[in-house]
Amino acid sequence: MTKTTFNIAWQVLLLWLVFRLGTFLVALLHLSLPGNVAGMLIMFALLASGAVKPSLVEEGGGFLLKHFAFFFIPISVGLMTFGDLMRQSGAALLFVLTVSALVGVAATGISVKLLQGSSSR
Repeated sequence: MTKTTFNIAWQVLLLWLVFRLGTFLVALLHLSLPGNVAGMLIMFALLASGAVKPSLVEEGGGFLLKHFAFFFIPISVGLMTFGDLMRQSGAALLFVLTVSALVGVAATGISVKLLQGSSSR
């Protein structure tokens, strides 16, 4: 139990450090890219190059995914303060969110099909 807890803490710390490196580089280089996206690209490069083995972040990433919904509680509570806005524009916001989610799912599906088609040749 203690070893697992230590592993998860270490791995979450490693993920957080990569995130902070991404935000630092974005600020340093004045990039028009969110720091968290830069951090994800750095982690992808580290994993793809083999510099970081997936087992070094697997337990920590699994822990964060398991408790992912917990991180949305502050957002949900914050939305309650915008009751008037939700009553006034809630249907339009819901429509935009639904359409953008469908576009994202469709783009992902098309990309996967194209990539699968090109890899089978």
